[in-house]
Amino acid sequence: MQRRYIDIASPEALTLKTDTLQDPGPGELAIAVEYAGVNRADILQRLGLYPVPDDASPILGLEVAGLVAATGADVEGFSVGDRVAALVQGGGYASAALARADHTLLLPEAIDTRLGAALPEALLTVWHNVFVLGALQAGETLLIHGGGSGIGSIAIQMAKARGARVVATAGGSEKCQRVAALGADFVVDYREDALIDTLQSAGFAGSIDVVLDMAGGDFTAHNLQLAAPDGRIVCIGVMRGPKAEIDLFQILMKRLILTGSTLRGLGMSGRAEGFSAINSQVMAEVASGRVAPHVHDVLPLSEALAAHALMQSGAHFGKILLDCRTA
Repeated sequence: MQRRYIDIASPEALTLKTDTLQDPGPGELAIAVEYAGVNRADILQRLGLYPVPDDASPILGLEVAGLVAATGADVEGFSVGDRVAALVQGGGYASAALARADHTLLLPEAIDTRLGAALPEALLTVWHNVFVLGALQAGETLLIHGGGSGIGSIAIQMAKARGARVVATAGGSEKCQRVAALGADFVVDYREDALIDTLQSAGFAGSIDVVLDMAGGDFTAHNLQLAAPDGRIVCIGVMRGPKAEIDLFQILMKRLILTGSTLRGLGMSGRAEGFSAINSQVMAEVASGRVAPHVHDVLPLSEALAAHALMQSGAHFGKILLDCRTA
């Protein structure tokens, strides 16, 4: 099928091109993409800082939502016309894309493809990092750096749905209010408040069981200081820098785990296992509205560079999407 897609002409120029999408292979779906999610990995790839694996499409975009246009051999559970959302191995900034069936979610009736495009990356990221690596349990306390992001907003809701207490950071009073409205029990404005002093005064020093950290840099030391004994700190981003000074004494004395991951690093089977768990343990909460994606803005596919600039500005709350139905 014919498709329009975004090509990286240079780190500062994205252009719209046309080609033909190959037919889906065994275990694959062809999706007529209606919306694509924008992620920080896309920005890094555009800038040449996120190498594309040999088995991935060089086209930007890691998550899409739309209608199944064709199915390959050995595909079960999906039919042409189904509304779906998928994590793709590149190629999402396009009007059509290929996805593995085991990396694809059937969308509940209450979730249209616009909202659906905000789900795959966030659900899998939160599931793997908070509930698998972080092993968050009911009654524990989760600290989320970046509660107003697409991932952060989903993490708050998933953690609350499982009976955890949530502490979050966000930039600016408006974002903090919206993060609190999502269910966070305590929110800190990292731009205005002395982060560590505020959290210590609120009684969170030494009581954070799991940290979901998209910041890195100087926040790493804060995480170690705030962590409870046997705490788990999971790094998924380095917005405040890739380097940090680590106090090994705190790790030793508290028996802390400091780890991290990327979705591509999970491999095909790891991502498939994650989506299987999401289908069985999370999608009912999405269908009921207990876990709901938040979309900040939708830009035309041809304005992908402007979407990147919006994400880099940090002004967004929730997910930024591209409308792939129009150029």
